[in-house]
Amino acid sequence: MNQDWEERVAALWARFDDYAETAEEESRFRADVDALVAELPADSPLGPFEQACAWDSTGHSDRAVPLYREALARGLADVSRYKTRRTKIQLASSLRNIGRAEEGVELLEAELDAPSDELDDAVRACLALCLSGLGRDREGLSLVLGALAPHLPRYQRSMANYARLLVEPAQRPGA
Repeated sequence: MNQDWEERVAALWARFDDYAETAEEESRFRADVDALVAELPADSPLGPFEQACAWDSTGHSDRAVPLYREALARGLADVSRYKTRRTKIQLASSLRNIGRAEEGVELLEAELDAPSDELDDAVRACLALCLSGLGRDREGLSLVLGALAPHLPRYQRSMANYARLLVEPAQRPGA
């Protein structure tokens, strides 16, 4: 859209905690998001993206999933690579919440090979949750430790190695 619209959306999200006390306040928040979305062209991918985020953030993953998919289908990738990546992370999380963790894994495994950005750790954290939802806790723990290791003041190499060893096949002595 334009910078003014983006700033108003950001300001609304900055006040999100003011709305998150009751179902009525959450409904009012979603209505405020809808009012901003109404300013967009009808085919804008930003509309369903913001609406999905609002439904998701107020505990309605089931309502968010189709909106995230719509944002992607409308060409969100042509508008914002960053919001596209956020959409995939949040869609995967919502899929996990509604019992479709395998779809979340598929979405996020592809993101592991995407160009690196500040969302890399969020990809890994959400993927770890999806993997755990499928009973693949060792893989999830490996991802989380691998993401955490670079942020530690010490033990980065050790933690990165431990993360790798959680998923590598066991080495036989003498092999």
